[in-house]
Amino acid sequence: MRAVVLGAAAGGGFPQWNSNAVACRRARAGDPAAPPRTQASLAVSGDGEHWTILNASPDLREQINRSPFLHPSQGLRSTPISDVLLTGGDVDVLAGLLTLRERQPFTLSATQAIHDVLDANPIFDVLARDVVERRVVEVNAPIALKGGLQAELFPVPGKTPLYLEKGAAPPPIETGEITVAASVSDGGGTLVYVPGCAEMTPALAGRLHGADLVFFDGTLWRDDEMVLAGVGPKTGRRMGHISMSGARGAIAGFRDIAVGRKVFIHINNSNPVLLADSAERAEVEGAGWEIAYDGMEIRL
Repeated sequence: MRAVVLGAAAGGGFPQWNSNAVACRRARAGDPAAPPRTQASLAVSGDGEHWTILNASPDLREQINRSPFLHPSQGLRSTPISDVLLTGGDVDVLAGLLTLRERQPFTLSATQAIHDVLDANPIFDVLARDVVERRVVEVNAPIALKGGLQAELFPVPGKTPLYLEKGAAPPPIETGEITVAASVSDGGGTLVYVPGCAEMTPALAGRLHGADLVFFDGTLWRDDEMVLAGVGPKTGRRMGHISMSGARGAIAGFRDIAVGRKVFIHINNSNPVLLADSAERAEVEGAGWEIAYDGMEIRL
């Protein structure tokens, strides 16, 4: 199985278009220690011919164009993308679907809760329903993907997308169909993609245990990162994202979970681990983690 990181950053990418923070300035200046990253998406294939896209980021068109294995090769119009699998309803998960509107067949798989979000917004009807199959997926049930892969969506702690929040009170952290992870296997190796997760729980730890490769939510280094930086009033938990560091963070949460490789993905532009020369990057790597970058390829 091949897994290729199409994009490694959180919503807004790196550098974020309106950010004048030091890290974003370094990225714009071409600093080799601060390489740009597009918004998070992963491509996987079991045979090198049929590809599944995990989350359709707003940068999907750019990501396809710079990935030769996703280019059309049959007739006047074609694509090796056979499946798109969604793990949530946030803008940086769904917006790239609008890029795929040129009446090209593929299967769009998501939980009923996410299909309800798509159905409620008529703009997504540009994905012609007589061409694009919309497949409702039950959590914890196997999904057959083209190219010899099998996937499964399972719930992880998260919250409703920001644009669906109602009222001033913070929405609860829930474990259901609105935020899920994707496990993908070719019968030999198994990878798990968890770009959004609010906390580590015993149930989640049990699902991750034994995976050959885990791509995990790396949005923030610390829970109050954006507050301290003066760029927003919300903590990571308020946004539905676990921090990397701290007693309740991902690094601590993975200490007793046996996995082959651990890779942080969906990394916010405020997170210092994006800088290869930062102390935080050294700490992450010292703990056995890798930082995803656009074009990163791992074979299982």
